[in-house]
Amino acid sequence: MVKSQEMLLASIASLSEEMVDFARELIAIPTENPPGNNYRGCALAIARKLEAIGLEPAIIKTPGDLPGYCVLAFHGQGERVLHFHGHYDVVPRSIEGQFDPAIKGSNLFGRGSSDMKSGLAAMIYAVKAIRQAGLKLNGRIGLTIVPDEETGGARGSAYLAECGLLGKDSVGMVTAEPTSGVVWNANRGAISLRVTLKGKPAHVGLSYQGINAFEQMLVVARGLEKLKTEIASRETAYRIEPQAARRSILMMGGECRGGSNFNLVPGACSFTVDRRINPEEDLAVEKQRLLDLFARLKAEGIEHEVEIFQEAPSSGVAEDHPLARQLANAIQTVIGKPPAFEMCPGLLDNRFYAQRGVPAFAYGPGLLSVSHGPHEFVPLANIGDCAAVYALLANEVLG
Repeated sequence: MVKSQEMLLASIASLSEEMVDFARELIAIPTENPPGNNYRGCALAIARKLEAIGLEPAIIKTPGDLPGYCVLAFHGQGERVLHFHGHYDVVPRSIEGQFDPAIKGSNLFGRGSSDMKSGLAAMIYAVKAIRQAGLKLNGRIGLTIVPDEETGGARGSAYLAECGLLGKDSVGMVTAEPTSGVVWNANRGAISLRVTLKGKPAHVGLSYQGINAFEQMLVVARGLEKLKTEIASRETAYRIEPQAARRSILMMGGECRGGSNFNLVPGACSFTVDRRINPEEDLAVEKQRLLDLFARLKAEGIEHEVEIFQEAPSSGVAEDHPLARQLANAIQTVIGKPPAFEMCPGLLDNRFYAQRGVPAFAYGPGLLSVSHGPHEFVPLANIGDCAAVYALLANEVLG
């Protein structure tokens, strides 16, 4: 092990207790999304920590009645930037006391402990360790910390991307999502929409006078079912387990609404369609396939409206990409074995960087299996290990 690596690992070890304390401070701020509570307070807490370690953070406020607050900061000099990216919003609590962080045995419990406030602490303290060790970088570490990831990023990453503030001069990005010890080098994209069928209400005894929106909905669902069969036959080449998880996805009925009484012909019915595309599929092509199906059904007399409320491209980076190898080397140095690479089954903020040609990966201390759950936790050892990985990666990429 070279001297700079030894210095960084020693620095991380000396900061471990302080790092956990900061993770607990963040968990105690209930940044539930939706609706987007306490965004400003959490952003200010993060900015104060960054100032305390010698950085000059900027807080970017997004427009709107419920604004978001993004925190940007840099360490180092030069044009090349390695981005450490994370989000501080969390899904709503599912049991009382989730915003009272508690250490039990070797784990830290609380909402956001796994997804992903412990990861934020690890990234920030990786920068502190580099500064404390006095290492010089040929480039900058860019900390980009955002809200709103859990609901698509409109008040976070999407806004920064629109303003040209995301991924500028980037040689790569790592985000601290709860990857359970693997590296996510790919993620699915999404087309999420709601179909609303229009009918005509009538009393059940006079049902011949009405138009049954529920029955119209079944016609649309059958059309989508045929498309689903073809879609499910496609599989990604990226690693993901089990085998069934490789299939491309079309899911109907995540949310269904309709009717007003058991004895009244339903005048309106709606249901959602969630199309998750693999990295090998094209977002525009798959969207058009759906729209063509709806247009054909409308031409056949099925009156309906389609509202698309989420569009997001997929992304993927090869396992032998130089940054992938550098990240794997850092993980092996800290953990003692090389990581597995897998595709994330859902969306990631990686997509915003990938759209700009930036190689983007996810690797964090949390566990996907407990994230968003009632007993969310993160192993304490993972926080320090990830901080060490981030610091070693920055040293290798920019050193």
